[in-house]
Amino acid sequence: MKVLVIQQKMIGDVLATSILFEAIKHKYPDAELHYVINSHTYPVVAENPFIDQFQFFTPDHEKSKRKLWQFANQLRKENFDVVVDVYSQISSNIIALRSKAKTKISLDKGHNTLIYNHRFKNKSKAKTNAGLAIENRLQMLEPLEIDTTTIVRPKIYLTNSEKANAKQFLESNGIDLEKPLFMIGVLGSGKDKTYPFAYMAKVINNIVAEQPDSQILFNYIPKQEADAKAILELCSAETQKQIHFEVFGKSLRDFLAITSHCEALIGNEGGAINMAKALYIPTFTIFSPWIKKEAWNMFDDGKKHVSVHLKDYDEQAYTDISHPKELKSKTFELYEDFKPSYFEEELKEFLKRLN
Repeated sequence: MKVLVIQQKMIGDVLATSILFEAIKHKYPDAELHYVINSHTYPVVAENPFIDQFQFFTPDHEKSKRKLWQFANQLRKENFDVVVDVYSQISSNIIALRSKAKTKISLDKGHNTLIYNHRFKNKSKAKTNAGLAIENRLQMLEPLEIDTTTIVRPKIYLTNSEKANAKQFLESNGIDLEKPLFMIGVLGSGKDKTYPFAYMAKVINNIVAEQPDSQILFNYIPKQEADAKAILELCSAETQKQIHFEVFGKSLRDFLAITSHCEALIGNEGGAINMAKALYIPTFTIFSPWIKKEAWNMFDDGKKHVSVHLKDYDEQAYTDISHPKELKSKTFELYEDFKPSYFEEELKEFLKRLN
């Protein structure tokens, strides 16, 4: 059996969908599995032993209908038996449509009836602590007679040399790995997924107050340096002494290897949190007020993985908001209400459990 799984766009999505490969290989060990992803997301699934081949969706395919069609025709020649389209947008619809696969699986979008012979609606409530992002993906394997009640966790595979190089890098930059090391997700993927700077600085102050010998790393990319530095400057003078601002991964694989040596990753919900979970690193997640926590609080157990959301503390703020678009439009107003004091005790207890 030859299977094509399609999941373009965000790193967190690509990582979450990678669970399908392990589940399929468990049932069909001889199956040949291909993965269509955006080229920039490859680092989170590199070295995954369950994926046989990657098919990269590039910016050229995004911009040019002709190149997208060529890409779809190229995949058609692979003669896939099954296409699992998790992305389910126009580009992936075209790939599935051109495919020769007899079994085509996707989300039920209403308009895609003629393309896919198996379609699934996203569940609204999770049955396990795996969360909806995992459960909704696993249900798409039902047509392959795979037990979708057996939960599979996303995993990131680092080589021994990557871990060793990261350790050497940290130690050469003055990091003492005998002391607590925390990675802070100071910035979200956008302003509407970023905890207010002053509030984030207060959270970092609280970490250092609770763990005085802790060492703090910031997760940011070069174009975010100014914003990350603004948060640094809002931290107390004592806290700033504990922050190693210049120590960060210069590539996504570097970041992953560095994070593997951390006690925990604390900060904004997003790809970095999901990657830490896939590395089995404890996480404390601050959700944006407009994001549905149930969808992405994967494997939260209230101990090793904890997440907080404004709705946990102030349901009244949501009583007059019913439509998701209206909720998103009030993100910054809601963020102002989401004070660090709401979850200060939860953070303290989380840090204590790491000892």
